[in-house]
Amino acid sequence: MLLHVAAYTLLVLGQLSADPPAPKPVPAMQVLPLPQSQAAVEWNGREISRYYFGSENRRMYLFPLIGPSGKSHTRMGHPRDPNGHSHHNSVWISHHDVNGVGFWNDQTKGRIVHKRVSRYEDTDAQALIEVENTWVDEANHKLLEETRAMRFLPQNNGEWLLIIDLLLTPGAAAKDGVTFGKTPFGIIGVRMAKTIGVHDGGGRILNSEGAVNEAGVFWKKARWVDYSGPITQNESGGVTLFDHPMNPSHPSHFHVRDDGWMGACLSYEGPRTIKADETLKLRYGLWVHGSLQDKAAIDEQFAAFVKVGDVPEKKAK
Repeated sequence: MLLHVAAYTLLVLGQLSADPPAPKPVPAMQVLPLPQSQAAVEWNGREISRYYFGSENRRMYLFPLIGPSGKSHTRMGHPRDPNGHSHHNSVWISHHDVNGVGFWNDQTKGRIVHKRVSRYEDTDAQALIEVENTWVDEANHKLLEETRAMRFLPQNNGEWLLIIDLLLTPGAAAKDGVTFGKTPFGIIGVRMAKTIGVHDGGGRILNSEGAVNEAGVFWKKARWVDYSGPITQNESGGVTLFDHPMNPSHPSHFHVRDDGWMGACLSYEGPRTIKADETLKLRYGLWVHGSLQDKAAIDEQFAAFVKVGDVPEKKAK
């Protein structure tokens, strides 16, 4: 018995005297799952965005989009019409007409339902949130199955790039496929902070063709649209919405208003159909930046966005 005790004591003392294992590096970009169906994205411990996917919402959204100033470049709701535009939730995915069912605003019958989180991933190069959703009508018929991947890529000086990848497939109730009806509303929307708006804050809209403000960019084709303006008394910033060349509507028509709203249109020119055995792949980018950027600087960012590869494969456990 004494020999066993002595051997155990030596083993414990040996373990205590050994060097502790080296700590693993803490990733710069992390996803922090939170209560009430939320997930925060942190960059070196500072939150830059949050994904909301609770069942109380008619659609999912990202808020805030925090730029170099430490303030959000987006907001919840229209500054002068919070009830009629209650669906303007910072950054959201939706569409006004899916097989005749509206999903765009809070008065329509369609709802985008969260199914599950596929994965969260943390690295120095990016944070990743990947989810699966179902678009259903009032009777809960499944019209569309969606996989959504959101990648948050850090840059210099507090600026960062958000890439949203969508995979859309007809659901069980859409045996003949899914048609997105002709409309300027959908599939991605952005509600800018009040102070950035042209009308409320004296901001500026610029598109890839060099056109400025609503009069120049409204329902015009472009590769990107930038919306920038004052964030604080001393700092400006904005968000550039990129339409990827692989999207079937590229260059997209953009629905942009001086009141602080912008979106890229999927089916502005006419209906767009996904056949029953097909999947529609879409990609959009949002560059969250400081100051008022000129066209050359945004073109450079767009070129870099286009070169970003597909969502990385899921890591084996």
